[in-house]
Amino acid sequence: MAAVCCAGDWLLTCSSQYLVAVNIRQSREPFVFDCSKAEQKPTETEAENKSDGGGSEEKGSDLILACTISTSGNYAALTDDNKRLILFRTQPSWQCISTRWVVRRCTSLMFSQAEDELFVADKSGDVYSFSVLEPQKQGELKLGHLSMLLAITLSPDDKYIITADRDEKIRVSLRQSPYNIQAFCLGHTEFVSTLFVPTGHPEWLLSGSGDGTLKLWHYETGRRLQSINMKQLGFSQSSETDAEKPQRFAVSRIISSPNGRHVAVQCERFPSIQLFEVKDGSEELLIPTEKLILPHAPWDMAFDSEGRLWVLLQNKDATVLLYTYSQDCWKIDSESADLQRVEEALSTQWDFFKDSVGVESRFQHLYKVNFDNMASYLQKKQERLQQQDQKEGKKRTGGNGSQSNGAAKKSKNERKREAVPSNCS
Repeated sequence: MAAVCCAGDWLLTCSSQYLVAVNIRQSREPFVFDCSKAEQKPTETEAENKSDGGGSEEKGSDLILACTISTSGNYAALTDDNKRLILFRTQPSWQCISTRWVVRRCTSLMFSQAEDELFVADKSGDVYSFSVLEPQKQGELKLGHLSMLLAITLSPDDKYIITADRDEKIRVSLRQSPYNIQAFCLGHTEFVSTLFVPTGHPEWLLSGSGDGTLKLWHYETGRRLQSINMKQLGFSQSSETDAEKPQRFAVSRIISSPNGRHVAVQCERFPSIQLFEVKDGSEELLIPTEKLILPHAPWDMAFDSEGRLWVLLQNKDATVLLYTYSQDCWKIDSESADLQRVEEALSTQWDFFKDSVGVESRFQHLYKVNFDNMASYLQKKQERLQQQDQKEGKKRTGGNGSQSNGAAKKSKNERKREAVPSNCS
């Protein structure tokens, strides 16, 4: 799958083994990074990792699993299937400043607001912290879940680490002492796929799940403020043409505009984006407004510092769309010089994206599986009853001549009794 994020002057995209960064303000050559040419893991590090009971010895691919950019846009990071964690500095020009190795394959990355730490969530349920200021320093284990982590975020004041896992749990932990759990946000019925703290409301948490709902929380207390079923907003029919596929989907992305007024929600496999308006003091804090109908299913989306919405599409001829908010509605801006600059840069790099077209959802194997044990039980019970009936039938009929032998014995005994003279006169 391809992804996009935006901060500062940079629009950062990644697909397959490539990272492409485009400056949306200036006409500059895009920065392209190929993970297949990245630093390889030292042999002694592999031996140490094995002796410590760390990651497996299997050789991974160079596929990028997650990427992120800091709030200021000064730092960026990615992690790949080879368990590399690569840190970049973007100013004054892009530069790879460190390559470190993680214990398990990662699922989500997040810079602290102070941009001094990079937090990494992995498939085994652990969160590690890597220093940004000391780019060669090894990671430190911060906390752990009992199941795969799918998302991580931090509170705007860096006080809390918020993590979500496959087992429907959202945990709020203190950053300085993560063994202290502040709260749990419980209520989803499938895996929690994405987390976001909206701009302008540092006390709120937005979460999306494989149950097709968007939930709003006061995360410090774990109290749920609002729950929105995306199926009721028109996401009830899958965009897939295969009718045999289950009609279930995950909320795959939640973002908010820099002014905190708008929230955009993306659901996997649907060629549309749902917009919400934030209403303070009302009973419904998130009010659905518009649905942007897209010509193709989107990979990802991001707001820039001006509040414009960038959408990355699975299409070579129109790889990216740009929406601006004007006159109380969202309009596509096809004449923007920034858009033309990004389109030109990405069109020349399309070969990096084509392998991500039509790739199956990363959430596909995370849904709960329901087993119909009753039908199997009833069938086996019926078979046992039939076998018992057959056995009883054989006993009644004597089976293999047993009936005739029994009859013969009976008549012989009867003859003996008849032959004995009676003492009664």
